[in-house]
Amino acid sequence: MNIIQCYAPTNNSNNDIKDQRLQSIIEKCSRKNHTILMRDLNAKVGIDITRYEDIMRRHGLDERNENGERFANLCAFNKLVIRGTLFPHKRIHKATWISPDHTTENEIDHICINKKFQRTMEYVITRRGADLASDHHLVVANLKLRLKKNWTTGQTALQRFNTAFL
Repeated sequence: MNIIQCYAPTNNSNNDIKDQRLQSIIEKCSRKNHTILMRDLNAKVGIDITRYEDIMRRHGLDERNENGERFANLCAFNKLVIRGTLFPHKRIHKATWISPDHTTENEIDHICINKKFQRTMEYVITRRGADLASDHHLVVANLKLRLKKNWTTGQTALQRFNTAFL
């Protein structure tokens, strides 16, 4: 399992450098394994799913911003599903950031997983009660891993002898 945790530099940073750095990290991960991308890149993906039907649903918040567009492109290119947009929750359980004056709420923290393993992540929700000393709320994902069992019998194979040569 590959877990990638990202935190956005300021919006003044060069977007191409940020995108190339994250893309190089994702490319190092094996596609055979679960890859979970958790990030705070100030990306609002919104509710418009045009061109992104494979990676998200209409259960996001508000409008998509420029970082959200770049994030959706990255997820589409790497076949990562934005799981927070797949579940219908109340607005208070979707908002991951709240402004200091408590008037603006945004969904800018996301958890993504390979499309191949998307059924592993059962739901994603925001926990507002966690005391994090931050203006961000805790984002929680429930995973249910379905792993293959490697059966070993503990027996050695019988060797057959050619009795005609005896």
